[in-house]
Amino acid sequence: MDWTDIQGHDRIRQMFATALEKNRLASTFLFVGPASIGKRKFALMLGKTLLCQNVPAYHMRPCGNCEDCKQVDALTHPDLLTVSRPKDKTRIPVELLIGDGQHRMESGLCHDIAMRPFRGQRKVAILDDADDLNQEGANCLLKTLEEPPADSVIILISQSEQRQLPTIRSRCQILRFAPLPDEIVSKLLLELSWVADQAEADKLARQSKGSLARAEQLRDEGLQGIAEVLLSGLAKHDFHAVQLAKDVADYLQKMGDDAPKKREALSHLMELAADFYRNQLVPLSQAAVQDSSSDPAVRSAVLAIPSGLDGAAACLERCAEAETQLDANANIATLVESWLDDLASAARLGYVESA
Repeated sequence: MDWTDIQGHDRIRQMFATALEKNRLASTFLFVGPASIGKRKFALMLGKTLLCQNVPAYHMRPCGNCEDCKQVDALTHPDLLTVSRPKDKTRIPVELLIGDGQHRMESGLCHDIAMRPFRGQRKVAILDDADDLNQEGANCLLKTLEEPPADSVIILISQSEQRQLPTIRSRCQILRFAPLPDEIVSKLLLELSWVADQAEADKLARQSKGSLARAEQLRDEGLQGIAEVLLSGLAKHDFHAVQLAKDVADYLQKMGDDAPKKREALSHLMELAADFYRNQLVPLSQAAVQDSSSDPAVRSAVLAIPSGLDGAAACLERCAEAETQLDANANIATLVESWLDDLASAARLGYVESA
């Protein structure tokens, strides 16, 4: 792996190159951005750059041939620490940070990062799935971030900074990774053989919002099915919010305990709903200023949103608010119910009814 494998994040790469050249590299970073856009890959490549013994880090061109580079690629370098949520867990176990109950602060990331480097001048720690820290784990990590070892670089990887404690955010340099451009996603889809041809790749890339994780989900017939159910429900006059919420909840329940996957799927459904209401603005505007009842688009918009432009605006605002709540780790089942109930209310009345 080298920097040519990191696509779509040239601006952040250049920022690190400048910081290293001026010897002003920070010690703690929070990488924020959608799932599967290359944040972890970028972090590992940065670790390889910092730990390579043959090429100075500010060149941003690790040799790839020395023992250090090979060990980073194999994730066996003694000065590279990586922690992520185990696949069978919904949270990052605190033991991975500070050791088990009988060996507190004798092992784990917070202990190991405080040790002197084994081979070079730095230690690099990468905490993936930082959104899945529990309160105890976040507090343990905070102690390390408050006084990071001088010869360390700590990288937290997250989908949303709102899911991190304010005290953690304040101690990290936050770097926001943008979604991948459509052309890069399209190219990767073909390389992964997820699609049959360029046209299908381009279509799926546009729908993916710059995330390979989203693209993979969109290939799922189940998600396509619930998306159709959602959009057909929103298009009905005074739609049945309770039944629609049950349909969405049943689909998400099939994902088991995979909370990140549930959040990604629900985020996609919320974006689809927002796009639906956004697309109603023009025909509702036409209905407000002239008699356009003969226009099928106007008739369907008025049917779906009897409260007109005010209702569409309220629904759009509620979708944006729901996305923020999802980012803040709100209970998914409760959020689905309240979000769809509020949409039904706003479409009918032009505003969200108070609880």
